[in-house]
Amino acid sequence: MTSPFRYEQAFSRNIGWVTREEQAQLRTKRVAIAGGGGVGGVHALTLARLGVTKFRIADFDTFDVPNFNRQVGAMVSTLNQPKVEVIRRMLLDINPECEVEMFDQGINDANLHAFLEGADMYVDALDFFAFDIRQKTFALCARLGIPASTVAPLGMGAALLNFLPGQMTFEEYFQWGDLPETDKAVHFVVGLAPAGLHRPYLVVPEAVNFVERRGPSTIMACQLCAGVMGTEALKILLGRGRVLAAPWGIQFDAYRNKLVRTWRPGGNRNPLHRLMIKIGKKQLAKDLAAAGASA
Repeated sequence: MTSPFRYEQAFSRNIGWVTREEQAQLRTKRVAIAGGGGVGGVHALTLARLGVTKFRIADFDTFDVPNFNRQVGAMVSTLNQPKVEVIRRMLLDINPECEVEMFDQGINDANLHAFLEGADMYVDALDFFAFDIRQKTFALCARLGIPASTVAPLGMGAALLNFLPGQMTFEEYFQWGDLPETDKAVHFVVGLAPAGLHRPYLVVPEAVNFVERRGPSTIMACQLCAGVMGTEALKILLGRGRVLAAPWGIQFDAYRNKLVRTWRPGGNRNPLHRLMIKIGKKQLAKDLAAAGASA
């Protein structure tokens, strides 16, 4: 049976916000996405509907019931199935011309170069606690000159950071170095969203549990993240519009109807961040001590 799919027709409603020539450019772009969960899956689908056709998707996990509240690939019909395979099927269902390279063991030291080589953009969708491989991935992006974006789902909003070739790197911004993971967690929280718009409405604080490496999340945040990421990807991949890169950060919170742009020269070396990190580390030490006492 002849497929009714035609690329030009499928993405014709993008025309107007992009030109036909730009749509043709998007068709040739390759995006690497590490993580197929809360934001990774919806990032991939958003880019596919934008008309991007070449993907590398990395995730070692399978879909489970606790993923249902936010992960677009998590359904009864996909329980226990590999996330990369489910996302691949969804991409091909949108655009049969998609080329999807799956990294079903996730990304690691052995495959990281192959994952990023030749990519036009890297989109970070790793689990919050994947510190080591996140650090290595952004470092390799910097060395290879690959633009990289992370959009964190926080509360009911999204926090964006871009790292562009020749500008401030992920390491320069977050100042992770050889810090222990607990310190990296604090640095990451502070650097991701200095404005902290999501913090005032966390109604069950104990739902954030660094010891068990889990935190609350919402589908609204993941969908907002995908919209922000798709727009940044459009600008980066087409080389048009102003792209704010670190030490600029942007956080939009739909619950509070607030948008804040932050400018933090020095990243986590900035005096404001250093104070926030000091407070954060003290609070985390209390939480860990309390968790140890109750164990």
